[in-house]
Amino acid sequence: MKNLFYLLCFLLVSCFYEKNDNPNIILFMVDDLGWQDTSVPFWSQETEFNKLYNTPNMEKLANMGVKFTNAYATPVCSPTRISLMTGMNSVNHRVTNWTLRPNVKKPAEINHKEFEFPDWNYNGLSTIPGINNTVYATSLPQILKDNGYYTIHAGKAHLGAISFPSSDPSNIGFDINIAGHAAGAPQSYLGIENFGNGDEKNKIWAVPGLEKYHGQDIFLTEAITQEILYSLNKPRELNKPYFLYFSLYNVHTPLKEDKRFSDKYKDLGLDPAEIKYASMIESMDYALGSILNNISENNELDKTVIIFMSDNGGLSAVARGGEKHTHNWPLKSGKGSIYEGGIRVPMIVYDPNAIFDGKEIDKPLIIEDFFPSILDFAKIEKYNTVQKIDGKTFKPILYNQDIDSKPLIWHYPNWWGPSGPGIGSYSAIRDGKWKLIYSHDKLELELYNLEKDIFEKNNLVSENIKVTNELSQKLTDYLIKNNAQMPLLKETGLQIDWPNSLLKN
Repeated sequence: MKNLFYLLCFLLVSCFYEKNDNPNIILFMVDDLGWQDTSVPFWSQETEFNKLYNTPNMEKLANMGVKFTNAYATPVCSPTRISLMTGMNSVNHRVTNWTLRPNVKKPAEINHKEFEFPDWNYNGLSTIPGINNTVYATSLPQILKDNGYYTIHAGKAHLGAISFPSSDPSNIGFDINIAGHAAGAPQSYLGIENFGNGDEKNKIWAVPGLEKYHGQDIFLTEAITQEILYSLNKPRELNKPYFLYFSLYNVHTPLKEDKRFSDKYKDLGLDPAEIKYASMIESMDYALGSILNNISENNELDKTVIIFMSDNGGLSAVARGGEKHTHNWPLKSGKGSIYEGGIRVPMIVYDPNAIFDGKEIDKPLIIEDFFPSILDFAKIEKYNTVQKIDGKTFKPILYNQDIDSKPLIWHYPNWWGPSGPGIGSYSAIRDGKWKLIYSHDKLELELYNLEKDIFEKNNLVSENIKVTNELSQKLTDYLIKNNAQMPLLKETGLQIDWPNSLLKN
């Protein structure tokens, strides 16, 4: 009997150590942070924006890990977040615009003069089948939770419309939800304004769950950070690996000054809006530093994977100071646009066990690749999903292993609202160095060689008919194969043409 007891103890201890071999994973997702909104250069040269902004903790993380210089999200926030949670391309999950109010298109879509836009999944993600206008999927945090991870959501959720289950992250697999709800922006970043609570007119934007900070002179990002540091004690007590999804509200509008960091930018004589913006960037970076310091103090750096990403390109069409559509130079345009300024984002990965022999990776990847990659980092090989996964893991690159190249696809059969270069209804494909854009409203194609023309100045459609035709056909084949939704012409009720209808001879 005693021998049986010792054998059981040995097996339990063995399972315990095997289980805890899984690394902690921290995903630091910033809202609306542009490719150039950092002192870390993601281009071949340092720019004036890199010299302006102060992000020492991003620099620290980049020195610890690897920069991905061709990382992509979608042009607006909810599609990116749904791709992250499901591993699906936006063509397939159909949450192609930002979510908030249930069962309704955006005013800009309803009031469009020429187009009738499709009924996209404006109610967001659902882990329950049969709910109208949602994508039914097995969520990333649920898989992690089912495999022994303690899962923490902190900050912006924006995964489902008001009153739908996914508006609360605790319904999709997170053990803890800190300040996440349906809205994609806070009514206020200021504790002295109760983060918008009490404003009945705008209560849908009020940040929930931070009542103990109400009335305090504290910035929203710092309040959420303090809650994270407290919440991390739980998985440590349980001796469980944790997945922390720190999804910041920064640097989304409303632009608000974080007084801890604004003086240096005032001394530079910046536009008032840009002072606020720069202070919010530094506030974001300070939060990153707080997390890095905490895991270092708890001796977890050698068993924690850290991923830094933004949910779309930097805001430039509205709210910013100075000339519109120029805040992401050398990239063209900004948030909402299919040009590089709207979709190319800063990305850093730290894997303590990686053997990559460089500091930069230029292989293009897209947000749906995060789902299988995070599960790969977590060493979870066997899992089932109700949805087909479109993403491919990028982890092997960090181990000097090659991965198959695949075309990247964007699809936005919607209307955002603001105007500007590349902002509208569109589909696009990047295949290697080539990028083809199909503008739905203009019924035009654009072709760019991004290796030579990161500025997207030279449209090569007429000069390179072969590549134009090849990519038009690839994009069309993908859209048709996956039953992509397309706008209809109000005048005729007919769907607009597929990209290959514009093939050149």
